[in-house]
Amino acid sequence: MLYFLIIFIYLEVIIKLIKMEETTLQENERLYLSQEAQGFLKETAKWGYFLSIIGFIGIGFMVVLALFIGTIFSALNGLNGNMNPMMGIGTGFISGMYLVIALLYFFPVYYLFQFSSKMKMAIRSNNTNLINSSFEFLKSHYKFLGILSLVFVVFYGLVILFSILAGAVALFN
Repeated sequence: MLYFLIIFIYLEVIIKLIKMEETTLQENERLYLSQEAQGFLKETAKWGYFLSIIGFIGIGFMVVLALFIGTIFSALNGLNGNMNPMMGIGTGFISGMYLVIALLYFFPVYYLFQFSSKMKMAIRSNNTNLINSSFEFLKSHYKFLGILSLVFVVFYGLVILFSILAGAVALFN
């Protein structure tokens, strides 16, 4: 009986040592990026930077268009000769919609810009903390786009459902 107890204690000590060694190995293990992987990340960062700059320019155009949409509609209304008084009613709503779209578009573009800027610096300086930070922004970019896509899918589903219901009500009346 004492023999089994000694073997049990011995096995328990060995198991604890193995677990401790695995923990130490996991703490010391690092993810090393090959030159090819670093090149891919560098190129991805360059394209992300380019797309984010184009995105910021697009946001600027949207804001300018939102601010001047009333003037544009008034000028277009005056071109055909007869003034339509209903033309000016929706310009405030359209301006607001453009501003909301520009605001929603800002966040993924900002996250992409931060990812690409930090990734370019991280590759240049071989800094692991900057790589982690850049991937955090990439995660935020995709998370925001995923949530926004889900919101739009639900919104479109509700629009389709209410359209079908309105068509059914109109059909039976």
